[in-house]
Amino acid sequence: MQPQAFYRVVADDFTAVDGIIRQQLVSRVPLVEKIGDYIISAGGKRLRPLLVLLSGKALGYRADDLRLLAATIEFLHTATLLHDDVVDMSDMRRGRSTANAQWGNAPSVLVGDFLYSRSFEMMVELGSMPVMRILSKATRVIAEGEVLQLSKVRDASTTEETYMEVIRGKTAMLFEASTHAAAALAGASEAQSEALRTFGDHLGVAFQLVDDLLDYRGDAAELGKNVGDDLAEGKPTLPLIYTMREGSEEQAALVRRAIQKGGIEDLESIRAAVEAAGALDYTAQLARDYAERAIACLDALPAGEYRDALVELSRFAVARTH
Repeated sequence: MQPQAFYRVVADDFTAVDGIIRQQLVSRVPLVEKIGDYIISAGGKRLRPLLVLLSGKALGYRADDLRLLAATIEFLHTATLLHDDVVDMSDMRRGRSTANAQWGNAPSVLVGDFLYSRSFEMMVELGSMPVMRILSKATRVIAEGEVLQLSKVRDASTTEETYMEVIRGKTAMLFEASTHAAAALAGASEAQSEALRTFGDHLGVAFQLVDDLLDYRGDAAELGKNVGDDLAEGKPTLPLIYTMREGSEEQAALVRRAIQKGGIEDLESIRAAVEAAGALDYTAQLARDYAERAIACLDALPAGEYRDALVELSRFAVARTH
């Protein structure tokens, strides 16, 4: 399977999902449509809807409502992005200005609320109580993960355990909800449903680990966001936590100071310190471990091109440079 071939096996469904997204963005308030369209048309990898489509089809499910579920998940994700950018005061995402940089915080938060609300209307349309249960729980856990992360900003004593709790909530939860909800919609057996749920969790953790790694090893033009954003916000991510724990006294003190004051004045020396302490290699290896654990879960699914695509997607998630 060629790189990105995991998109090709569901290309028609992807186009249909895009149509549903456009249709559901319609609002009698022009600014709602304008901001919603702006952030959704920025593209991105659309990994979460992709996971819905691949998981459902790997189980042999072919009904059209799988596409509606994929669009619902993308709406949930987009709502969280709008809110996150306001919380993080970000000015760049997916290679262009964030909605809050363009229109201000208040419209961004309110349009995020609109997208959340619309996603729940779409869930109701699906008419599946198990799916509703999974997605409503996911939205709560994501919010808790974001608040936990916020409470640890500039806290240099944050442990690896707390960091894992943060990323399980704020990122892995929606990956897990994507695969788990697809299994619920497809009427999967308990064993397959649990395998897909765990797969989504492990893949989401791997994905976020790579994201946090790229904040120190990445290239802003390729990433579509500013390198060093996490450091600027004083977020204690794994490369920093590991350096404080395992690095030299000097490296640990440098990182501790940077977390406590925020800002990117020391970005280059921090990048050198996390590299020298082995923190980036440690984070990359942990991401690979989680991806392999995710792939092992797929043994519960029938063999075929959709399962193969999920394996390839897992490998792509940790090999990517943006």
